[in-house]
Formats: sequence, structure tokens, C-alpha cells
Amino acid sequence: MGTEITRERFRARDYARFRDRLNQGLAGLGRLLAEPGFGAGPATIGAELELFLVDRAARPLPRNQAVRAAAADPRITLELDRFNLELNTSPVPLAGQPFQALREELDLLLARVAGAARDQHGQVALIGILPTLSQADLDLGAITDAARYRALDRGLQRLRRGPSRIRISGEQPLELDAEHVALEGANTSLQVHLRVDPADFTRTYNAVQLATAPVLAVSGNSPAFLGHRLWEETRIALFKQAVDDRGGPGPRRRPSRSTFGTGWLRGGALELFTESVRLHEPVLPFAAEPSCHGLDELRLHQGTVWRWNRAIYDPDSGGHLRIEMRALPAGPTVTDMLANAAFLVGLTLWLARQDQRWTYALPFERADHGFYRAAQHGLAAELSWPAWRGEEVRTCSAASLVPELLALARDGLLGAGVDPAEAGRLLAVIAGRAAAGQTGAAWQRAALAATGSAEAMLARYLEHAATGRPVHTWPVPSPA
Repeated sequence: MGTEITRERFRARDYARFRDRLNQGLAGLGRLLAEPGFGAGPATIGAELELFLVDRAARPLPRNQAVRAAAADPRITLELDRFNLELNTSPVPLAGQPFQALREELDLLLARVAGAARDQHGQVALIGILPTLSQADLDLGAITDAARYRALDRGLQRLRRGPSRIRISGEQPLELDAEHVALEGANTSLQVHLRVDPADFTRTYNAVQLATAPVLAVSGNSPAFLGHRLWEETRIALFKQAVDDRGGPGPRRRPSRSTFGTGWLRGGALELFTESVRLHEPVLPFAAEPSCHGLDELRLHQGTVWRWNRAIYDPDSGGHLRIEMRALPAGPTVTDMLANAAFLVGLTLWLARQDQRWTYALPFERADHGFYRAAQHGLAAELSWPAWRGEEVRTCSAASLVPELLALARDGLLGAGVDPAEAGRLLAVIAGRAAAGQTGAAWQRAALAATGSAEAMLARYLEHAATGRPVHTWPVPSPA
């Protein structure tokens, strides 16, 4: 969504013009993808990290514009709600020590935000969902004062013609209605970008889809929202429902704007862009002047269709494709997040090298089901996984599957030229977390039970996070 939005209200002719531009964009992207050598080049990796600003009482601090201005770094951008910011790292070659490069840049940016936040009597919180949020924090006034976000809110309201209906199961089920998109800002994530050669896109995208569930199961960090104990990664359910536009007339069978997918990919990246245009109405029909053959509009529209693994076209560096992996939560520490990213990228690369017959043996519906079960139950989730012998598919717990997959992820990273010591250090964090059974979500649940207070739990969480030690090593507070 890099296009600068300067309007908040749109007319019927704006939507018609924008749809025409989207069709032009699809045709233009098809021509680019057909060009010999388009998008070819070394694999790179980058990341976007969303974060919360909180005050000294661990409550949300709605001062993102002041903090961003004081930090004075173009890599720090505003996010949907006034207590959110996003850090954008530079792409780095996957070969070598990419995760160390990401660490150094994230540490630098986090230090700048933290320094600016201190001047506002605040601090940074890296966590999937801020447990101290109240419903009053998520009304219309929470939305960042920017035309883009006001237009996004109006665009979604136009399509659903009623409030968002949030229904999340769990230990303490949650039901509420919300008029505005501000609920989406209750979620923060680490979004990993992997540059992919167009010739390898289909197999790599399918590999990401399969790899996401076990990685998510061992990465949960969002167990509570509005005082309710819900999923291990509640963010997955909350985000999907907060941006759902299917409340108005039309078939409910149409997929959500935030979906895991509609099937294994067969037709390359263009198939995903085409689905986004055909299945989802525009919410930000802002036509660029001049437009690059509709590609600007296509990129803008793609930024409002939030698949958990999303295809990205970027015109930089002569034009290339990326896969944006959106399912991982923010926090608890930079080490934890980089370990999650290394596990996901490594397992993806290993899977992409395998014979793609597994996409016929394993029904996509089972992969889709596994993704949501991983979000709901974490390491206790039962997941379907190819057995790699004939067309066998087995079902096992994420707790037993994750340790098996670490060697495959290491092989995938080393095959891409990642430094063996770096790969080993990060995957050892995942191994330790799986062995201890202590994800960020598990620690939060135990700490909430011990302290009895979201504020007290979050204060302990922030103290431990400041040490930089991974979450599986954190002690759980003793009951008061």
C-alpha cells in the first residue's frame, strides 16, 4: 500500500475507473511475467515489524505521529491505530548472514523509536495483541489521523453495510460488534518478505502455505484480547473478522479479504493477483496520475487483500516478485522473531525443492484447517503433513512435528547459502521452545494466571523482553 492516498471519499465513477485500471494492471503484469529474465536474480529477504506504543502503566499510548516525527527515520511509518508504528528493513541477500543483518537494522530502528517514545512518557511493546487494550481504545478516535486510514475505514463500511461481527471461541469466548476498522490495529506482526524468481514462484508459494502451520504453532504470542483468554494466536481470528467485508448483500461463500487461500497454486503469481481482483471489490479506488499501465492500482488493491501469504509485485530493481509471509506475530524478542523467520524460510525452501506431487496427495482443505488449528491450539494442534512416501499423509501433533522439521529447515537455509552457524543458532531457539512447550502465548497464559492482572503480566513481559533472552528461557511469575 505504498501509494500516497490524498482523498478520503470516492464516487461511483472512481470505482469504475479503478476497476478498469485493475484489468489493465493484470494485463500489464502478465506481459512482464512473460518477458525472458523478468524478476530473475539472487534471493533476498526483508521484514516489516509492527509494534505497540504503551505508557508507563502499560496502557496503549496514542502518540504514533509524535513519536515518528521525533524518530525522524523514513523506515519508520505510521500504522492503522494511533498506538501503532511499523519498521521497514532494507532487503538483504539471503546468502550469508541475512538474519544478523535484519537484527542490526531492527535493533537500530527499535532504539530510535524507544528513545522518541520516552520523550512521550512511553515505551515499545512487541507482542501479537496488547492485553491491556479496552474496547474504548478501539473506537473511531483510535484510527491514525491520515487520509489513507480514514478512507480504508469508509471503504470497508461501504462494502459490509453494518458492523464487524467478532466471534472468537476459546476458554472465555468473545462476542462483540464493531463499527470501525480500528480493531485491526489490535494486531501486530512480523511480516517476512522473500524475493522469488517467477519461474519458482508456484512451488515456493505452495511450500510457504504448507510450512506456515507448524511454524505458527510454535510461535504463538497472542492468547488474550479484551480480558478474554482465547486462541494461542488470537490475532489470526481477530484480523480476519476485523477486515471482513461480507456483511452486506452477496454470497457468503466468497472468501474473506484475509484468507489462507482457495487451493494449491497451479498458475503462478498472476493467478493470485487475478483472484484478488475477481473476488474482492476495491476499498481504496485511488487512481494514480500518471499511472504505470494500471500496475500502481493493482499494487494498491493487492495491499487491501490480506492473504496470510501474499504475492507482491515490486517495480524496484527492474521489477520482481516477492512472497510476503504475514502470519507470524510480533515479539516477544528480536531473537524470537528472527528464529521464527528462519524456521519458516528454511522449511519453505526445503519443501520447494521437493516433488510437487504432495500438493495432489494432501487436500488443500486440510492445510487450510491446519493453519487455523495451529492458531487456535498452538503446539497441541493436530496437523496433516506429507509422509514423503508415495501419496501418504499423516496427522500428528505440532509438538511432535516441529522437532522433526528443524533439520529440514536447516537444510533449506544451508542450500540457500545461509551461514551454518547463524542457521544453527536460530533453529536452536525453536528447538528449545518446542522442548519447553513455552511459547510467548504459553508464558502469557501462565503469567496471567499467576498475577491475575493484564497490566502486571505485561509489565513482567516487558521486563523480560528488555533482556533480549528468548521467551522459552523466561521464568513464570509465582502466584501472588
